[in-house]
Amino acid sequence: MTRTAAREIAIQLCFAAASADLDPRDLAERFFDPEHYESLAQENELFRERPDERQMEYILRLTSLCAEHREEIDALIERYARGWRVERISRTALAVLRCAVCEILYMEDIPNAAAINEAVELCKGYDEPDTVAFVNGVLGGIMRGEQGETAPEAVDGQE
Repeated sequence: MTRTAAREIAIQLCFAAASADLDPRDLAERFFDPEHYESLAQENELFRERPDERQMEYILRLTSLCAEHREEIDALIERYARGWRVERISRTALAVLRCAVCEILYMEDIPNAAAINEAVELCKGYDEPDTVAFVNGVLGGIMRGEQGETAPEAVDGQE
């Protein structure tokens, strides 16, 4: 399983945990139950391979940090979403944003450019091009405003 696949699973878990107001560790325990996970594999190629120990650690770390710092992450997203309240952002885009912001702020072993590029690419699979551009813009603003870094080049010309 690639890091990208593990990241996508983490995004799905963050989405589910936020939607149902569940603790991500409890959700992950049920989600990765062998019987449940096998049933997911029959529906979606993403789940054909189980995460190994390292990937599972990454998934659990990312989802836990997202839940633990959700208020701070949401406030930062809202600050750079230029007039958009978190409640108005699509739930899938919000899950992608939360995971990317979490990687940028709390996971020093993940390069910021990789977090942004992966977020934009994964968002393409769930949302419309305007939403993808929005996600890219918010993350770029965070990089410029909070991290003092130049944001990576826009993916496919998205700003």
